[in-house]
Amino acid sequence: MRPIEVLDVARPSWETEDVAMLRDMAVRFCENEIMPRYDEFEKAEIVSRDIWEAAGANGLLCAAMPEEYGGSGGSYAHEAAIIEALGHTGADGFGAALHSAIVAPYILHYGSEEQKKSWLPKLATGELIGAIAMTEPAAGSDLQGVKTSAVRDGNQYKINGSKTFITNGQHANLIIVVTKTDPSKGAKGTSLIVIETDGLDGFERGRNLDKVGLKANDTSELFFNDMKVPTSNLLGTDEGMGFVQLMEQLPQERLIIANQAIAAIERALSITIDYVKERKAFGKAVIEFQNTQFKLAELKSEATMLRVFVDHCVARHLDGKLDPATASMVKYLSTDLQCKVMDECVQLHGGYGYMNEYPIARMFRDARVQRIYGGTNEIMKLLIARTL
Repeated sequence: MRPIEVLDVARPSWETEDVAMLRDMAVRFCENEIMPRYDEFEKAEIVSRDIWEAAGANGLLCAAMPEEYGGSGGSYAHEAAIIEALGHTGADGFGAALHSAIVAPYILHYGSEEQKKSWLPKLATGELIGAIAMTEPAAGSDLQGVKTSAVRDGNQYKINGSKTFITNGQHANLIIVVTKTDPSKGAKGTSLIVIETDGLDGFERGRNLDKVGLKANDTSELFFNDMKVPTSNLLGTDEGMGFVQLMEQLPQERLIIANQAIAAIERALSITIDYVKERKAFGKAVIEFQNTQFKLAELKSEATMLRVFVDHCVARHLDGKLDPATASMVKYLSTDLQCKVMDECVQLHGGYGYMNEYPIARMFRDARVQRIYGGTNEIMKLLIARTL
């Protein structure tokens, strides 16, 4: 059973023919180019750069960026199709979603014409790999607590500080850095400054962090020591707009996580249903036991409700109406369910579910961080509670 067939849900109106074709192309790319080498990427704890370049050559990077800036001229629907193709095939560690649907939109929405023409085409080809440096050792969900500073020095900023848990951190050569340009103003003193890391003095990558899951995705510490960057690399016309920019873009980031979650859920159910139909215990297939039937019936029911909600949120986002509270709802509901589904599917696999040679074991490990990044699920509930 293919993951996309596991839930009896009609495809949404936003999945037009070209979106469906892009999804199928992305699935083929993952199956042919990424998955045969995925064990290699897991062991190396990084997806090789040639995959990024191949994805760019196949139109799978920056699909929603305008054609005039090297993108494919699509919408978030096209990004969602690619994101879900990664999840349906198991290529979860390829950090293209952050690159294309988080980093590139910051540049598109807030960058100058010169910045867009300089950076977006290279992001679309994979020549530049993007990251966003928000989290610090003492500032995670509380972005107002950022300590990294950027001090004007003529026509340059001198940046000092450190970041951690940075997705794509080993590969990234274009990084949006969340800094304080005026620490006395709190959130209103926050700015986003773009750095091109190649040959940049004062920039240092730390170790590739040893994570529980998502091993194929490089996640790093970054250090800035009197790092000098042109003031023209500020995103936006004025300093102090960074916090507003972050808040405006976070709903899409949380929707991305929901798209990742529902795709992984569909794959887990597909794999597990196939397994319990083949696996025998006490002389009959595991699917024939009432406990198995009830567990899978429950999971399919909850997954079906989630799929409808995720598709609804994508439609709202395409209409420009996805508010922060609803984005928080879909993020926390989807990732909580993802972790529940993975746990139950491991159980239905029995001892084999705990063996790394079975895909469900990796999916179980990979799922856990979804409830943490993009804002913890506890923060999501606080945001929702403010609307009561």
